[in-house]
Amino acid sequence: MKKILIIEDNDDIREGTAEMLDLAGYHTFTAKNGKIGVELASENLPDLILCDIMMPELDGYGVLYLLQKNPKTIGIPFIFMTAKAERADMRKGMEMGADDYLTKPFDDVELYNAIESRLKKKNQRIDFETSNKDISTLITELLEKGKSRTFAKGQNIYMEADEPSFLYYIKKGQVKSYKFFKDGRELSSSLYQDGDFFGYESLCAEENYTENAATLADTELILISKADFMNNLLSHQAIAKMFLNLLSESVREKGEQMLQLAYFSVRKRVAQALVQVAEKFSDTSSGNYLIKISRDDLAALVGTASETVSRMLSDFKDEKLIQKEGNAIKIVSLEKLKNIKQ
Repeated sequence: MKKILIIEDNDDIREGTAEMLDLAGYHTFTAKNGKIGVELASENLPDLILCDIMMPELDGYGVLYLLQKNPKTIGIPFIFMTAKAERADMRKGMEMGADDYLTKPFDDVELYNAIESRLKKKNQRIDFETSNKDISTLITELLEKGKSRTFAKGQNIYMEADEPSFLYYIKKGQVKSYKFFKDGRELSSSLYQDGDFFGYESLCAEENYTENAATLADTELILISKADFMNNLLSHQAIAKMFLNLLSESVREKGEQMLQLAYFSVRKRVAQALVQVAEKFSDTSSGNYLIKISRDDLAALVGTASETVSRMLSDFKDEKLIQKEGNAIKIVSLEKLKNIKQ
């Protein structure tokens, strides 16, 4: 039996509301002012609270404020009961964290609908918080809902200003995200490899893509529909936490990239780009860093012309930091590249 606390200074409204809820099978208890209401809420932990705004001792705003300061009561659904003359004040209540409001006088149907709606959302939140599936199981289930598609090297996956329809997962391959400068030069913002998700920023922000994505090698992707992604994101805490971490990491990386463009020399930026590609796409366990990336793609990571990158690579070769092996670059000393001075 769900417990409902009614905080209302008008005796007729308080008793009438309690009677309607008792008949509907709820267990009710009441308070004639805000101070008593806060005490009863802390003692009994109701499933939902109905609260008037204008009351003696402590008004409804004060009640809501105190309940949200208490870890035991902060999650209890809270519905304001307000007279028509007070409707202009409801924005304040909603901004403080109230879940809903009822305008007095209200009938039994309005009351039941408001309560059932809030209790249902509370149950959904509990399910979200207590899912016992581990993250690997949740990811596997998410990927099973997607469809596989192959892309050739150099093929665009989506373009800036496109409306996002999918979350992308790299089953095998390499992908870059990039933007264009006003002068037409390309700047790569992120690199993705086997096991990476991408394209989630625009889905989460509910906006069109702000950058482009293309393959750096023949690539097999799993395309997960926007609806399936959002449903999992809103239903599973572990999935939400994972993508929140990915979003935070993406913001951090792009911030660092902007700082490097502003303050690092071209020599330092080319070295950092080689380190980035080596650590992303090479087998680091072997210590043999062999990377295959075109001069144009490397220049896009650096934010400069390919001719400038070619000169820097030639200098690094003379300094025995890298070697040329066919169409690939072998990193001789990753640590020295990391520590190249400005």
